[in-house]
Amino acid sequence: MSTKVCVGCVALTLALMAAVPLTAGGKKNEPQRAMLEKMEAVPCGAKQKGLTGLGSFWASVGVTHVNSDEKLCPEYLLRSDEMDYRIRPTDMKHAVVLPVGHEVTFKIEKNHILVRVPEGGDKKMRTYEVVSIQPANSNQSSRAN
Repeated sequence: MSTKVCVGCVALTLALMAAVPLTAGGKKNEPQRAMLEKMEAVPCGAKQKGLTGLGSFWASVGVTHVNSDEKLCPEYLLRSDEMDYRIRPTDMKHAVVLPVGHEVTFKIEKNHILVRVPEGGDKKMRTYEVVSIQPANSNQSSRAN
C-alpha cells in the first residue's frame, strides 16, 4: 500500500517540477514600457572642410581657412520605472523623430536598445545607442539635498 502512495507522490512531484520551469521564464523576452520625456539637440561631432590637414606645405603658403559646421544629434530621455536612459539613434542619416510625451516599448540588447512607438507610429523597432543610464530615483534624491 505504501508503495502505491509513494508512486503517486513521485508522479505528482514530477508533474509540479515540470510545470514550474514553463511558467518561470515567461517575462524574459517581453518588451519594457517607458515614457519619452524630452528630446535635446546635442553636439555629436564636427564636419571640417578645408586644407589644414595637408601639413606644413600649405601652412607655409598661408592657406589655413577651415569651414567647420557643428553637427547636432537628437538625444532622448527615456524614463522607465527603474531607470533613466539617454539614447541617440544609430542611423543618423535616416533618424526618425520620436513623439515626446508618449509611451514607448523597448528591449535592451547587447550594446544597444530597440525602441518601438506602439500608438500612432509605424510600429517598427528602431536601434538606438545608450549614452547614459541612471537610476530613476537618483534625480529626486539629489534635488532634495
